[in-house]
Amino acid sequence: MNGSEATAPGPSTRLRLTNLATELQWQELLRTLPVAVYMTDAAGWITFFNEAAITVWGSRPTIGEARFNAAHKLLSPDGNPISHDEAPTARALRERRSIAGEAIIVERPDGSTVHVIAYPTPLFNAAGALSGAVNIMIDVTERHASEQAAMRLAAIVESSDDAILSKDLDGIIRSWNAAAERLFGYSAEEVIGRPLTLLVPKDRRDEEIGFLARIRAGERTDHFETLRRRKDGSLVEVSWSVSPLKDSGGKIIGASTIIRDITEQRRAQERQELLLHEMSHRVKNLFALSSAIVSLSGRSGGSAQELITAVQSRLRALSRAHELTLTDLTRDRLPTPTTVQALVQTIVSPFEDSAGARISLIGPEVPVSGNAITPLALTFHELATNAAKYGALSTCDGKIEISLDMDESTVRLSWIERGGPELSPSSRTDGFGTRLIDGTVKAQLKGAVERQWPREGLVMTLTFPIAELNPGESAA
Repeated sequence: MNGSEATAPGPSTRLRLTNLATELQWQELLRTLPVAVYMTDAAGWITFFNEAAITVWGSRPTIGEARFNAAHKLLSPDGNPISHDEAPTARALRERRSIAGEAIIVERPDGSTVHVIAYPTPLFNAAGALSGAVNIMIDVTERHASEQAAMRLAAIVESSDDAILSKDLDGIIRSWNAAAERLFGYSAEEVIGRPLTLLVPKDRRDEEIGFLARIRAGERTDHFETLRRRKDGSLVEVSWSVSPLKDSGGKIIGASTIIRDITEQRRAQERQELLLHEMSHRVKNLFALSSAIVSLSGRSGGSAQELITAVQSRLRALSRAHELTLTDLTRDRLPTPTTVQALVQTIVSPFEDSAGARISLIGPEVPVSGNAITPLALTFHELATNAAKYGALSTCDGKIEISLDMDESTVRLSWIERGGPELSPSSRTDGFGTRLIDGTVKAQLKGAVERQWPREGLVMTLTFPIAELNPGESAA
């Protein structure tokens, strides 16, 4: 062999060259992957990384200077710091086993974070000795954000005071929160998979058909007030809002429904309307009563000064009587305990003549206290007002007899008018004042009202439980 002839490489050299070529091919392949990949030697020092790994770390490390992971900081999923020698790659090398799918958070130098799932695997040479590790990091930041948003939404739905449910396009219930269970009495297990018409009264089934038609057309329904049926069969007034649900491709797949119990809202609205009617009624009555007081005072004759004094005295008495009926409106404090007799005398005193012979009151003293005083005063005020406008107190010779009777549990008050104009029952029972008396006695005092219309005038009997007039006390 002369010196110009090339020497052929030996078998071991050829093997090393083949291995190097293979490693370079693998590295070139790994560089092009969209998934973050890096490799270490047996001691954990990083020997290779691809561009996707740089994106995850937020920096380009120097080969041989970063160990186990080139992240600025590592955090556990709950935000606690993880040292690099406790990172998944370090444990895979130490324990000589693959670690499949461990979630960690990579904090970049700029403070931003990336959520990744790590898959470190130890590498061994032909002799079985540990030669290094390869780690694949899958960026799941967007998925994590979506999961967190879904969890927050689920928490909001579950903790909402409004009933929230979802249904498919066939009207089948697919989700049901705790507020829905409280409102309707059904557990999620009882209703999921059943049609929403379970909650709809039979005479309102067309509403649900209309909702589904609008959902298929992509339309919302906001704050539709209606009635729905609970598990126990009772009806509840609700505000019903329905919105389309879409999948990731924008296709409508169902509807979300938010249901709010508006029972108290309706009651408050009714109370407000009643209050407005009552205030209007009171204002009209005050004008009518003022006129009646002037006429009543004028019948007694005397000088102009005596007339002025009589009118002023009666108007002051009317003012005191009127104040008794305003406590419910001001709600400053409960009225001072008193008796039924004292209430009646205060209310009717503006209409009494100088001799005190027009209105008589007999019977035992009946205590009244607490929240019963205002509705009772309002009832007597309405009776006296009606008597002055239409009944016995509207004439010169009319009289009123008031009598009280009681037993162990009940108080009975009779209001008897005599000498007034002849009236038909309808003329004294069609107005707001009559409805006010009935509502006050029956609803607030749990009592009863009975009216009779003999030729002499109105006879009204009011019956009250003693416990309602004087809570905590019983009859002697």
